[in-house]
Amino acid sequence: MKLIRQVVQNDWKDRLRVRARAPRHARPRATAALLARLTALRDSGRTGHGGSSNGGSGHGSRPLRARLRRYGALGGATVLAVVCSGVGIPPPLRPDPPPDEPRWRTLTAEIAAPTARGAPFLGVPQRVQAPDIAHSLQAYADRLHRAEVRRGAAVKQWKLRKAPLRAPTPPEKKPELTTEPGHLKGEGLPPVIVQVPTDEKVIFLTVDDGADKDPALLEMLRGLDVPMSGFLSDEVAREDYGYFREARRAGYGMHNHSITHRQMDKLGEAEQRAEICGQQDILEKELGHRPKLFRPPYGAYDEATLRAAAACGIEVVPLWAAEAFPDRIEYGRADRRFHPGDIVLTHFRGEAEWDAAMTDMVRRLLDAATEQGFAVARLEDYL
Repeated sequence: MKLIRQVVQNDWKDRLRVRARAPRHARPRATAALLARLTALRDSGRTGHGGSSNGGSGHGSRPLRARLRRYGALGGATVLAVVCSGVGIPPPLRPDPPPDEPRWRTLTAEIAAPTARGAPFLGVPQRVQAPDIAHSLQAYADRLHRAEVRRGAAVKQWKLRKAPLRAPTPPEKKPELTTEPGHLKGEGLPPVIVQVPTDEKVIFLTVDDGADKDPALLEMLRGLDVPMSGFLSDEVAREDYGYFREARRAGYGMHNHSITHRQMDKLGEAEQRAEICGQQDILEKELGHRPKLFRPPYGAYDEATLRAAAACGIEVVPLWAAEAFPDRIEYGRADRRFHPGDIVLTHFRGEAEWDAAMTDMVRRLLDAATEQGFAVARLEDYL
């Protein structure tokens, strides 16, 4: 980084003159090389690279620092290629999204996780000064190093066997959804799914109802950079919506699980609509947004449920393919393994019901996922 700054600050005008004489078709090459190096380093801890108990990406902290120093080898010319080409800079250097679209607030999220959908992409102006780019690249590398150190400490703190695998970059376009075989479907009705259509080895952690509000859960998830999505019932969540506001500010999606957690297919359509639309209103008031996802309590629903959900603005009904507990994983398939895109259910529970904490459940899930080569991805990036 010092080399980049020194070269850019001392020589950037001369290099611009050299660049102006270069063939136009050759200019993007250095840009591509820089972005490839940044992406490779960013992804070094993601799925397929394994993890280590010290929380690195399988390389340890000293090799990580060495890899960061290699940014200097890119040189000022490569940085200037980014400046002059007018292309967008890497996702970690994009601005924060609007307040109503929270993103990851952890250090790793600043570098690895994409911005929330709808956030503007920051393109580099044609005549932006090169020292600004050098400063951004150095800050990017510094954040990466700090995030890996913090994540390694969290792995030890929460006694995981290995560091969880990092999820791959989300798809640019969300997959097209169709209702799972055996579930109800119809024109204009939201699809009912138990897994997300993807070939990536990712699973999705979803947590129902909101009864137990353990601060340690959020601390653990933030420290490990693991996403989760909540499905809230007002009957139990109302005791402390502040807990879920904090979770949403940290980037965790919060969705609809009805007002009173009644079994939907035992109610008339008008009652179901009141349960679903009523919870939409409550979540908008308490959390500032109207969810697009609804999970019926107990996974029980009928066609009236889907009609009511659609009328309330629901676009997807995600059920689950496996359920996580502190002492076990209950798989929905005979092979007792995760499959790409599986949605995993658990509940906001604690010592009173489980005789264990939610952090114990997360540890069980992450150890099982890592052992099978899976990463936990963010559901809202796919649905």
